[in-house]
Amino acid sequence: MKSFLLFLGDVVALYAALLGALWLRYGMGFYAEFFRTHVGPFTVIFVPWLIVFYIAGLYDLRRLRNNLEFSKTLLLAIAVSGGIAIILFYLVPGLGIAPKTNLLLFLVVFVIVEILWRRIFNLLAGSGDAPNRVLLIGDGALADEIETAIRESPQFGYAIAANISAESAAHNPTLLETITDEMGANLVVVPRHLKRDRNFAMSLYRLFGRGIIVIDLANFYELVLRKIPLADLEETWFMENIESAAKFYDPMKRALELVAALLMFIVLLPLEILFALLVKLTSPGPAIYHQARVGQYGRPFMLYKFRTMRNDAEKNGAQWATGTHDARVTALGKFLRASHLDELPQLWNVLRGDISFVGPRPERPEFVEKLKVEVPYYEVRLLVKPGVSGWAQLNHRADLTTDDVKQKLQYDIYYLKNRSAILDLAIILKTARSLFVNPK
Repeated sequence: MKSFLLFLGDVVALYAALLGALWLRYGMGFYAEFFRTHVGPFTVIFVPWLIVFYIAGLYDLRRLRNNLEFSKTLLLAIAVSGGIAIILFYLVPGLGIAPKTNLLLFLVVFVIVEILWRRIFNLLAGSGDAPNRVLLIGDGALADEIETAIRESPQFGYAIAANISAESAAHNPTLLETITDEMGANLVVVPRHLKRDRNFAMSLYRLFGRGIIVIDLANFYELVLRKIPLADLEETWFMENIESAAKFYDPMKRALELVAALLMFIVLLPLEILFALLVKLTSPGPAIYHQARVGQYGRPFMLYKFRTMRNDAEKNGAQWATGTHDARVTALGKFLRASHLDELPQLWNVLRGDISFVGPRPERPEFVEKLKVEVPYYEVRLLVKPGVSGWAQLNHRADLTTDDVKQKLQYDIYYLKNRSAILDLAIILKTARSLFVNPK
């Protein structure tokens, strides 16, 4: 709801800035000018303007803080949007307005209006009493992670009223009613296994009857952190939440991707040929690198990329990349990796049906077998096709340790449970953002 209100506020700010700019230029005649020549062209440019704001992450509640990072992101988004508006007004016939000074005046007014609006919203969203006071049942790393996320992001609207261990709650179920009364908690977060205890379930039911919301720890963790906690899962959870997810969306997704991949392959073919030549000329070895990967249901396939490493990069066997300073990466390879242009040949994999545009990262067979043993439920990510980009790739960039794999798996499981056209579009747009802004 807050994100939607923020979006509506930006729409109001855009039109208010336009009206303000016209008032400064035409005085009391601004209203007539607004409807006569300005509302149509400016409405057209407001659409890509709002899309740029979304790509920049300006509707992500986790980023809404009055700090330097947010201010830089906001000003960059305004600059990009203003540049798009100038290009459209000057190059698209019939869209431009006269005089062009009005556009520049609008940009100045909007910067002032938007900065004030955003600072006020961020301040209000993170201040005052949180409407949701949480009684968190649980201890250990999982509870700590939730507490940290809530403390760092008060704009979510949650505050920890109390935190008790699962053991204390299990041995004294009536303690819940006492604490909710004393601390004014209106939301109880409880591990799934405690809900199966009959006495404890009766205490939860009494709280429910008083209007207090009761939610699973896994579901609350998902709501706040947008990933699924491995520590609070069991096999039945997957059958209840994953098996039928996107049952009708997956076939439609394949049809849309086939058309999109074919069009992109044709349009980008000259660029692919250019980069293939550059790779070949700047280092010995093939331009296109192919490598065995594991696809949906564990089926192996060959993944294609532009080669970004030396030809002898794995002369000692398969190994994980060692981060941004991997000495095996060529000079051109660093650019291709940073810009994701090394993944252009994967359009052929999408056409073949090996991968999707969005999905878990396709992993190598030798790593998959190893990680199935070390990471619980790792094989679940193989229920869908891997992707060129994905929710885990966007939210946890590191991929150096087993702990990184566990973190990314939590995001992959979130994607499996919630995959939809809207989430896929959001991932594609945020992937586009990562080409220009270092993701956090």
